[in-house]
This record gives sequence, structure tokens and C-alpha cells, in this order.
Amino acid sequence: MYAIIRVRGSVNIKPKIKKTFELLNLASVNHMSIWPEEVANLKMLKKVENYATFGTISEKVLGEVITKKAKALTGELDVKQAIKTLASGKTIKEAGIKNCFKLNSPKKGYERKGIKKPFSIGGALGNRKDKMDELVKKMM
Repeated sequence: MYAIIRVRGSVNIKPKIKKTFELLNLASVNHMSIWPEEVANLKMLKKVENYATFGTISEKVLGEVITKKAKALTGELDVKQAIKTLASGKTIKEAGIKNCFKLNSPKKGYERKGIKKPFSIGGALGNRKDKMDELVKKMM
């Protein structure tokens, strides 16, 4: 599963990118959403890679995020059942969780070059691949 975190704000961005953020459930800075690894989702991520960071998230870290930051769609949230449902390959909606997690700013900040440079050269934007877990842990 991909975890996508919005890093930059909405000032002076194109309307198509704003619409893509709406489709990804990323309304504000430091919001995270979870999406399956599909071609359509990857195309949306390529469109917003200059304003967000993304990468694959492990089940362990996903479980921590759900226990600390998840909100139920209706009624009470059964955390263990939700984690089992996601591990079996079902969608986050079928697990009964809202697909928007409000995270804190990362402890000790983003990477050295800031939020305007890609991750490949030391910044915070774009594809992190397997290093997404480290950022999510810093933000919880």
C-alpha cells in the first residue's frame, strides 16, 4: 500500500493538482492517506509529486497509525479487526476507517534541503520507496 503525505500548501497551485488532492483526500498539510498500489493511483501520485511525498508503508507502521490517528466511519472503531481487514487486501473503506490521518509536523523537521527539493537529492518531495516508514514514525 502507498502512504501519501501532503508536504506543501495550496497557494498558487494549478486547479488540476487541487482536484487530484481532493481525490486523494489530502485537504491540508501533514495529512496522510492510504491507497493500494494500482496504475491509476500511481498516475495521480506522479501528478502531485511536487507537492507531496509518498512511498510504501509496512503493516507494522500502518497498525501504529491506525491505533493512534484513525477515525471510524460510523460508531466505534475496532482497531484489531481493521488491521486484519487491511492485511487481507480489502480497502480502507471496508475496514470502516476514514482515509485521512492528521499527522503532526515531523520531529526535527524534514530532510536537510527542505520541502522544495525532491527526496532523491536530499529534499522531502516525491517517491521515498521503502523509507516512508521513517517519516511516518517521526510524524506520530
